[in-house]
Amino acid sequence: MEVSIIIIGIIAALVGGIISYFLVSSSLKKVQKQKIEEINKKSDLEIQEARLTAKRMIDEAETKAEKILSRAETKHESIKQKKIQEAKERFSKLKSELEEKRAQLKIDFREREIAIVDKEKEINRKNQSLSDRQDNLEQQEAEVATIRQNLETQLKILAKKREELEHINEERIKKLETIAKMSEADAKEQLLEAVKAKAESDAMALVKSTIEEAKINASKEAKKIVIQSIQRMCAEVAIENTVTVFNLTSDDLKGQIIGREGRNIRALESATGAEIVVDDTPEAIVISSFDPIRREVCKQALKRLVADGRIHPARIEEVVNKVKKELDEQIVEIGERSVLELDIHGLHPYLVKMVGRMRFRSSYGQNLLKHSIETANLCAMMAAELGLSPKLIKLAKRGGLLHDIGKVAEEETELSHALVGMKMCEKHKESNIICNAVGAHHDEIEMNNIISPIVQACDAISGARPGARREILESYLQRIGELEELAMSYDGVQKAYALQAGRELRVIVESEKVTDEYADDLSFMISQKIQDEMQYPGHVKVTVIREKRAISYAR
Repeated sequence: MEVSIIIIGIIAALVGGIISYFLVSSSLKKVQKQKIEEINKKSDLEIQEARLTAKRMIDEAETKAEKILSRAETKHESIKQKKIQEAKERFSKLKSELEEKRAQLKIDFREREIAIVDKEKEINRKNQSLSDRQDNLEQQEAEVATIRQNLETQLKILAKKREELEHINEERIKKLETIAKMSEADAKEQLLEAVKAKAESDAMALVKSTIEEAKINASKEAKKIVIQSIQRMCAEVAIENTVTVFNLTSDDLKGQIIGREGRNIRALESATGAEIVVDDTPEAIVISSFDPIRREVCKQALKRLVADGRIHPARIEEVVNKVKKELDEQIVEIGERSVLELDIHGLHPYLVKMVGRMRFRSSYGQNLLKHSIETANLCAMMAAELGLSPKLIKLAKRGGLLHDIGKVAEEETELSHALVGMKMCEKHKESNIICNAVGAHHDEIEMNNIISPIVQACDAISGARPGARREILESYLQRIGELEELAMSYDGVQKAYALQAGRELRVIVESEKVTDEYADDLSFMISQKIQDEMQYPGHVKVTVIREKRAISYAR
């Protein structure tokens, strides 16, 4: 009974659980459905809100885009106006440049037109000359043909006469042999002896006349040899001054160089032997000395002192001594390099050093080393033109290099530089030919070999070559005066000034008498006249200035 009750209870519990399960599940489904509906309602609201927000953002974006577009149009308009203005300015600039080029082309065209007219005249003159020559040639050809025919006729006549003479000569020989009772061989022998005596007499007369003719032509041939030697030699021109300008980075350095109460500049002048001029010239001081070596020592010492910054008497003395030592080494190096370039061997080291010292010495404005090297090359070329042996050519070159070595002698003497140089060469065992060439190149001793006159002539050629040495003041002033007078000879020229040592001529003309077009022609005519009538170094720039002034007074 109790067991059945328990079973019934269990069954009832199971039934109740199942029923409660279905009830709970149905209630859960209802709740879930309600939540889904609520979620759907919320999502619809959010979607509507999102649509509204998107629409609002689209409206705002369209508004902003319209604003940006309006600003862009405004900016585009300003850029467009700016570009138009720039284009107008560039057009005006190009137009002005085109007008300038057109004016320049007009000037060039006028000059070319003048040149073409001159060339046409020259070509016409040459054509006329060629036609005249052609007429002469045709006439000469006709004369030559006539002469040739006459010669052929005469040759035929001569051939006939020669045959007749041979026949007559054979008969005469037979008669002579009969009369003289002498064979042909004996007659030939006697005739040869007579001809030989006559030939010796004629040869002596010919030799005598040849010697006289050679004496007459000797001067001409010598000039020819000298000209050929000069043409084969062209050396650069070096002009040395007695002052050297030392540039400074600032004027403040002048005070350091002078020093307290001038002690630095006095110490520098005492150590180098050169005079230092400090004036108002901006950023520059002048080193003055007749000795180029002293100027070079002073310049190098100043350069090192300024770079170092320590300028005081003790430092100045130390730097100057160091520069002197280095300059001595540089002089030896210059001498060795010059001797090697000339292919001269066996020169004493002391003479090599003296050759290097020539680099810092000038004679009448001509650098002594350049002059000596040029003379050496001229001597070698002239000796070669004369057909001398290679040994004598080398001696000529050696004599040309050493001929002025007495000018750089270290010891003071009253002798001329030629005799001093000869003694230096004798002391250092140069050959007698070289010693005589050095001593005799100014005719102070007698020449005893062929090298001495060659050295003398080449020394004169190098010194007298145009441009080698400075022109004297009188000839310079005369050239300047002639330049101004030449310009003043034209009508309408009011004033003429030679500037820049004669390298520029400024001509001021009267505006009432000279037009702008004639001013161009006047400049060309003056330049052509200077080119044809005057001798001058470099080129001369001719500037014609035409100016019209209007002056009035307010009273």
